[in-house]
Amino acid sequence: MNPQEYVQQKAAASGSSFYYAFLFLPKPRRAAITAFYAFCREIDDVVDEMVDPGIAASKLAWWRSEVMQAFAGCPTHPVLQALLPLAADYRIESRHLLAVLDGCQMDLEQTRYLDFANLQRYCHLVAGVVGEVAANIFGQTDARTTAYAHKLGLALQLTNIIRDVGEDALRSRIYLPVNELQMHGVKAHELLKRKGDADFQRRFSTLMQFQAARAHAAYDEALTLLPEVDRRAQKPGLMMASIYRSLLREIERDDFAVLNQRVSLTPLRKFWLAWRVQALGRL
Repeated sequence: MNPQEYVQQKAAASGSSFYYAFLFLPKPRRAAITAFYAFCREIDDVVDEMVDPGIAASKLAWWRSEVMQAFAGCPTHPVLQALLPLAADYRIESRHLLAVLDGCQMDLEQTRYLDFANLQRYCHLVAGVVGEVAANIFGQTDARTTAYAHKLGLALQLTNIIRDVGEDALRSRIYLPVNELQMHGVKAHELLKRKGDADFQRRFSTLMQFQAARAHAAYDEALTLLPEVDRRAQKPGLMMASIYRSLLREIERDDFAVLNQRVSLTPLRKFWLAWRVQALGRL
């Protein structure tokens, strides 16, 4: 299997909504975003599949070394062998990849976030920087598009956090800010149990409505920040906004039944939402 086949398989196997947005890109840009996304999946897997934190930390350290070695001209992993020949064309720098590693390092060292400012730093590393790289690959001509990309990355990550509350609790992780749990009278141990009485469900629903409102505000702000000159090139990001915001609305309609199930959209619906943006230019 050559590096290009490896990253294609990695991206497709994830089942992520991102894959549907890539389908409409010209081949060179699709190759670049697929390789970059495969890198992000590799790093995420270090944390998601963690059994021993020490081993996970060693793996992240290896990846740091591999990134520096790759940008010095000697990549050894197939993901970076696929990505590096395209990096200069799309302004992908080592600092971008190292930021993603910094975000995943936070996952190893931190299971709670005291407030939204603390959480926002994490989102910047694992999603905002990813959005910046993606915007460059899609085709950015206006510097203001970077602000849009970071805000959209925040909106997508906040949606992920809402969707994954139950799955994160299984790993003893809570990404909802501690001060906001306190504000809505929700205890951490109640989230970790992933169940409760009617009173808990009421408090949890109110907390999650607060989280969803912030995510919607981030989507609205991102769309406002996108310069018209780059709107056509940034359609893949708009596809992601359409898919993830539709997912957020599904979660809201289910009254945030995320503690014991994973709410998702069907592949056909994801494709239709992506096609609608591509064909009609609207979310």
